[in-house]
Amino acid sequence: MQTEIMYGPAYAAAKLTLTAGETVRAEAGAMLAMSPAVAMETSTQGGVLKGLRRSILGGESFFMNTFTAQAEGAELWLAPALAGDIVAWPLNGTLFVQSGSYLASSAGVEVDSNWGGAKTFFSREGLFMLRVSGQGDVVLSSYGAIHAIDLQPGQTYTVDTGHMVAWTEGVNYSVRKVGSWKSTFFSGEGLVCDLTGPGRIYLQTRSQDAFLGWLIPKLPQSNNN
Repeated sequence: MQTEIMYGPAYAAAKLTLTAGETVRAEAGAMLAMSPAVAMETSTQGGVLKGLRRSILGGESFFMNTFTAQAEGAELWLAPALAGDIVAWPLNGTLFVQSGSYLASSAGVEVDSNWGGAKTFFSREGLFMLRVSGQGDVVLSSYGAIHAIDLQPGQTYTVDTGHMVAWTEGVNYSVRKVGSWKSTFFSGEGLVCDLTGPGRIYLQTRSQDAFLGWLIPKLPQSNNN
């Protein structure tokens, strides 16, 4: 598929141009528009249990949509729920992606919502990582703009977990609190992730949880008295 990113970095949308018979899997609700030559089918992608694992463990939609081009040059437009950017990643291997950042992928790519164990981490932002592997194209979205950093072997970058989007296989990471527990709870930073190269990492310039932390105290409170 050919992917053209438009209107970024604030309100990006992805225009996918497909060959006849080509299929694309996308998150439920991601479709913005499509040409008449695209057929859509909704399923749990692997059955009810796999859909539940993706929804509960991976933070993704229970259902996914499969779009199939019925003619050459069929067009599919996708957009994320939050205002931000989109990046297309030609994949030949494995990516680790923040749930919520996965938008779509071509047929040769698998999204493993079972991935976990010692490498899964939870933070105050509720971050879960998905293992996306195979050969094909992956379309990722962010809240805010996307910033890429190419880490050299042994080079380490520290990122707030709420700003992570994805990283390539080969990047090692560890999660820790910022300073003392007092700093963790009162600095507004929470937990951070130390990522060590070689490999590429993608960051987002805004955090959904930071925005909610700013917004919720300003919402009108119901008066039950």
